[in-house]
Amino acid sequence: MIFHETTLKDAWLIELQPRGDDRGMFARTFCRDEFAAHGMETNYVQQNMSVSAFKGTLRGMHFQRQPHAEVKVIRCVRGAILDVIVDMRSDSPSYLKHEGFELNAQNRRQLYVPRGFAHGFMTLSDDVEVTYLVSAPYTPTAEGGLRYDDPKLAISWPLDVTTISDKDAAWPFLTETPPAI
Repeated sequence: MIFHETTLKDAWLIELQPRGDDRGMFARTFCRDEFAAHGMETNYVQQNMSVSAFKGTLRGMHFQRQPHAEVKVIRCVRGAILDVIVDMRSDSPSYLKHEGFELNAQNRRQLYVPRGFAHGFMTLSDDVEVTYLVSAPYTPTAEGGLRYDDPKLAISWPLDVTTISDKDAAWPFLTETPPAI
């Protein structure tokens, strides 16, 4: 794996290093020792998947409050997404900054999302499947979120939102409720 720093403190874009022959290809998507060498989480308690039928579907911007904050390692295995993360750690030099990454089945990139970040994605194609490792069990009482269209964040989504859950459309704006992670 090749680890690329992002503009957001502690977040990483990970490129796989496929090895191919006449059978196809092989690549590691996780290695405890390589993650540890980069100061990244090495303990994951579950793996989730998300399937979205339509281009323009938006999921997010989600986070878990302490002490249930979670690390995620996101990968798109079918179709394409724009994955966006927001640093919610008030003591971070990249506090309330965001960055977007195209993850798709062809580039096979993964995104390492540290604790204290909000996370969401927009599908760039129909029939999308995303899989992600999570370092802490989901705790409904610790769930929080940001509005995908919050003017304070000014996230530039590449498409109009065609599908979004009622819950994701109703998260408060940052000016209404200060983030608490």
